[in-house]
Amino acid sequence: MSSHKGLNGTCSVHEYSGTFAGQSVRFKMTSVCGHVMTLDFLGKYNKWDKVDPAELFSQAPTEKKEANPKLNMVKFLQVEGKGCDYIVLWLDCDKEGENICFEVLDAVLPVMNPTHGGEKTVYRARFSSITDTDICAAMARLGEPDHNEALSVDARQELDLRIGCAFTRFQTKYFQGKYGNLDSSLISFGPCQTPTLGFCVERHDKIQSFKPETYWVLQAKVNVDKDRSLLLDWDRVRVFDREIAQMFLNLTKLEKEAQVEATSKKEKAKQRPLALNTVEMLRVASSSLGM
Repeated sequence: MSSHKGLNGTCSVHEYSGTFAGQSVRFKMTSVCGHVMTLDFLGKYNKWDKVDPAELFSQAPTEKKEANPKLNMVKFLQVEGKGCDYIVLWLDCDKEGENICFEVLDAVLPVMNPTHGGEKTVYRARFSSITDTDICAAMARLGEPDHNEALSVDARQELDLRIGCAFTRFQTKYFQGKYGNLDSSLISFGPCQTPTLGFCVERHDKIQSFKPETYWVLQAKVNVDKDRSLLLDWDRVRVFDREIAQMFLNLTKLEKEAQVEATSKKEKAKQRPLALNTVEMLRVASSSLGM
């Protein structure tokens, strides 16, 4: 295998020989840095003072442009993709990843070798982790990118842009000068982030205003024999009325023996832990750190 940096100086390109679709081929593997393209309004609609925020909802036209012009991602993909016969897309297996697939295809397909007789040249790998088992399994059952999922991201991006920009401009102008200690140079609004912030604040307020209530628990200790004793759990767990708790305590004190109604026994086997993929790592970390 040989490796080199691409023309943008950020993405590496790895080349190696192997087999694909029953023939010997030369593989070329590289990456992108998130979205290749981004959505924005045409230049004149980016002037806050000259455009009514309401116009951004319907009248303002949008355009796709490179997400990070300094990376020259489109040119980089075209240089590396020129003369290739097939492309296998290994982007993240979610809607955003599907959208990036088609951004890559828009850049690369025009410079790839032409197909003969409708031959399939575009493939999509679907995987849940980057272990060798998952990668080999994904390579063995390549599918196609889902255009509808990509379009749903285009729609979401346009909604985010229109709603975000319109409300950000509106509330920034509205709050300017209203509160002396508020930094109102930019008060941004996000269609996802702002409602999420609302949930966080609501939960914080509930925690701050919580008033603990006194409760009573009944604990009974039973001596099984001279050396062993058991602490029994109460079915009702707790009561908030002291008099009721006292009544149950008095009833319990009258008894000298406890009767076992049923026993159960089962074997448990604990498997050795598997290497973690991303999902398992998050689950274990959340549990261990109490998040």
